[in-house]
Amino acid sequence: MATIILRTMIIYCVILLTFRLMGKREIGQLSVVDFVISIMIAELAVTSIEDTSTSLFITLLPIFSLLFIQLTLAYLSLKAPHLRRLMDGEPTVIIKDGKIDKKQMRKQRYNFDDLLMQLREKNVKRIDDVEFAILEPNGKLSVLKQLHHDDNITKDKQERPLPLPLIEDGKVQEHNLARLHKTPLWLRQKLRVLGYKNIKLIASCILDKNEVFHIKLKEE
Repeated sequence: MATIILRTMIIYCVILLTFRLMGKREIGQLSVVDFVISIMIAELAVTSIEDTSTSLFITLLPIFSLLFIQLTLAYLSLKAPHLRRLMDGEPTVIIKDGKIDKKQMRKQRYNFDDLLMQLREKNVKRIDDVEFAILEPNGKLSVLKQLHHDDNITKDKQERPLPLPLIEDGKVQEHNLARLHKTPLWLRQKLRVLGYKNIKLIASCILDKNEVFHIKLKEE
């Protein structure tokens, strides 16, 4: 009995340290990789407590291995956006200008009841009031409401793109520029006009629907 209690206390401290090292994120904000690793660590922790015949170090070794894998992948994803999109997936536009994209819903296996439930959680009563509804990689729905509802809105406004990150951690997001039919040269010229000459110093640069740049430097 004393052995189990001691092992439980040690495992508790190890798991607490492990999740602190993995970063501060809510359960609903975990990526697929983080979620899988968390489940595996939980299973290994139970085995470590129950299997008193095996050395505690041996049972803890897989947990430390998973922590190393998670930290390595997190570091690589910061340096390689393509790897991050591969592991975590990309946001999916479910509603645009009050119209549901049923093709994307089927692709994400996201049903209409789930959509309505998450819209209600955002205090949205009518789908027509939604300008963009974006299904994030962690499964949460981000909703951008219409500023106003007017049947005389021009076609140009109806086709406005959603806010897109053009720079992340000093790296140009060319796939988002392509969605806007823009080039990296266009972006650099725009930033020079705004007084930003070194893209590597920019932590994030987002172009909103009104074509306004929102820029945050790394040192801020």
